[in-house]
Parts: sequence; C-alpha cells; structure tokens
Amino acid sequence: MPNRYPGAISQDWEPVVLHKSKAKAQELRDPKAVNQALRSGAPVQTMKKFDGGSNKKAAPVLNTRKLEEGTEPGNLERVPGEVRQAIQKARLAKKMSQSELAKLINERPQVVQEYENGKAVPNQAVLAKMEKVLGVKLRGKIGK
Repeated sequence: MPNRYPGAISQDWEPVVLHKSKAKAQELRDPKAVNQALRSGAPVQTMKKFDGGSNKKAAPVLNTRKLEEGTEPGNLERVPGEVRQAIQKARLAKKMSQSELAKLINERPQVVQEYENGKAVPNQAVLAKMEKVLGVKLRGKIGK
C-alpha cells in the first residue's frame, strides 16, 4: 500500500496551554467569589462608598420654600364644611357605612373618609358619583 504522506510521520508534542478567560468585574463582586478569595488568602480590595448605607437625604436648597411658593399655589382647595355635612347626613339617612358608600361609588373607603373629614381635594367625578348614590346635590351652589 502506498504511503500518503511523503516523508516521516511525527507527532507534535509541544504542550498546548488553555487559559481561562479573565473574570468580569461583576463576577469578582459576587459574594461567593469574595468569600472564596478571602479563604484562599488572595488579596481583596474593599472600598467604602461615600454615604453608602446611610439613609440620609440630600441637603435641601435653602431657597426651596421660596421657589415652591413662587411656582405653586399655597393652599389647595379642600372640601367645604357644607359639602362634608351634606355627605354625612345623606349617608346616615340611607343607613350606610363609609365602606358601603365607597363600594357603591367604586372608590376606597379612605376616599369617603377624607371627604367627610374635609381633608380631600374636591374631585368633580367623585362628587358626581356620590350625588348619584346619595341623591343629594353636592356640586354647584354649595361651596361657593
């Protein structure tokens, strides 16, 4: 049988070295990798972040209040006393609780409570729902 290779066949015995890819920064910060490095005695660099782990807010600008007063209205209009009384009287006349009224108008009970306490900023859509369920006029002449 004829030899396909001209000349002597020899093996290539030079060593081949495979290197692992360098660890990425995210992998180096992994707690497992840090603990392993500490156990093996490898040098571990730690850096403390400025204000790291503190719950402090940034120092406010001194003129923040003046800035807010200049751009926004000072007081938002709240529910007038007449409307609060009308909501309460109508609800009690129908023997409803605040949570029952809230369910009927598809709002949270907290919303009804805020309207009756006068803490809410009047929303015409919510007042309209209350008018429909309670059968009382809450918008228009009342509150002007």
